[in-house]
Amino acid sequence: LGAMYDTDTFKAKAVNWLAGAVQVPTESYDSLGPVGTDPRWDKFYAFHAYLQKAFPLVHAELELTKVNTHGLIFVWNGSNEGLKPLLLAAHQDVVPVEPTTVDRWIHPPFSGHFDGTYVWGRGSCDDKSGLIGIMSAIESLLETGYEPTRTVVLAFGFDEESGGIYGAQTLATKLEGMFGQNGYAMIVDEGLGYDEQYGRIVATPGVAEKGFINVRIEVSTPGGHSSLPPPHTSIGVLAELLVKIEANPFKVHLARDSAPYSTIQCLAAHAPNMPDHLRRNILASAYSDKALRAAEDVLFTNSVFKNFVGTTQAIDIIQGGVKVNALPEQAWAVVNHRISTESSVAETEAHDTDVLKFLASRFNLTYTAFGKNVDHGDRGEVILTCGNLTLSEIFEKGGLEPAPTTPFEGDDATPYRILSGSIKTTFNRHRGIEGDDVIVVSPGIMPGNTDTMYYWNLTPHIFRYGHVNLTVGSLPYNIHTVNEGMSIDNFLEIIRFFTTLIMNVDESALP
Repeated sequence: LGAMYDTDTFKAKAVNWLAGAVQVPTESYDSLGPVGTDPRWDKFYAFHAYLQKAFPLVHAELELTKVNTHGLIFVWNGSNEGLKPLLLAAHQDVVPVEPTTVDRWIHPPFSGHFDGTYVWGRGSCDDKSGLIGIMSAIESLLETGYEPTRTVVLAFGFDEESGGIYGAQTLATKLEGMFGQNGYAMIVDEGLGYDEQYGRIVATPGVAEKGFINVRIEVSTPGGHSSLPPPHTSIGVLAELLVKIEANPFKVHLARDSAPYSTIQCLAAHAPNMPDHLRRNILASAYSDKALRAAEDVLFTNSVFKNFVGTTQAIDIIQGGVKVNALPEQAWAVVNHRISTESSVAETEAHDTDVLKFLASRFNLTYTAFGKNVDHGDRGEVILTCGNLTLSEIFEKGGLEPAPTTPFEGDDATPYRILSGSIKTTFNRHRGIEGDDVIVVSPGIMPGNTDTMYYWNLTPHIFRYGHVNLTVGSLPYNIHTVNEGMSIDNFLEIIRFFTTLIMNVDESALP
């Protein structure tokens, strides 16, 4: 297989596999109703038909179960039923293309255009490169006559981009029914990849995943004619509240038992271009709080790393007013928080509640936060606005706690070590090089959420990793925005990665 993957013939096949998948639009929306009631789900029938045509051996040899109509579970039965299966996950859906941005795409968003280097289009990276990469690897293994000892299970949700409630949530129940609680050896779902940091190529499979909560901030005030306005309308009050939120971000600190801390320790040991003073502080931070704070001061100048570590806040939606001559009776906004693995939903709610107390008092607003009345006390001069301030979770689900951390060291970390070895082998083989330290693998964190949020009962060994090349000089793959694309060289490496992982897990001593 290694030699076959290097051929132009296989490259052409891989282009067609990925491009064909991109050409079938599978957008999911937050507003979708239940399957069977909303016709927008019907587009997935075409995607399933494409998969059956593109991967005939997978459909002939693996057992397919459809869950809630569009969720797909493929089971490749191994010869040893006593071994726990390997579960590979991906999602069929993609984020919608904003119609007003279509003319900004280099190539039409669902064209699957191949320019000789990149396959362009929505989903080419997130996450059809993962799903088609898995299917391509198994189709190729089947062509060689490969028969696994350990069962391999594929789980493909269809609404990951809108929360997974109809897809992965229903798949999880079926998957647990098939092999039981803690019945899988390990799970690999979409995630990050590898990039260059301080002169060293580093892969960071996500062993942890942040939680989230979407906080709706709503202001209600008396309406009226706009010719007789108060000093602040509900929109004006909301604007001040949002400024207050952004002026008070969450405090961020590195915890010594966290995945990001392990990553910086790894870099300090292996990255040749790390500044000496930073390396010294990171190494000393294991026992010195002063050194840890000094390292944070430098590391947190990188906003991406800081966002990975701490709880974030992003004001993503705002709405208010219905007419130019009518005072708005209601205005609201939504703040999306990604919750640090060292924090919790309750701590995030408490932070937001406390930050807005002063303004609730200043504007004379009755304050309710997450179902509880808040006494905001006397905060000095009161502007007689009157009205209500309400904080709530917009979807009434209460948010999601950070995921349990997957073991990445010690006796229980064999799955992590197998994944790490598979990453290194793939990277080297794809480039025809050797050496154990060409690429370093370090435990990472997934800042967003994946379908694995529903899979916690299936195994403690959950990894979010897509083997995506993020090194300098590669295309910024533009997930969730215009000009999404995937390097065909990287896609071939993704196929090689899943092939290597399947065989390594199959040959392992995992239970």
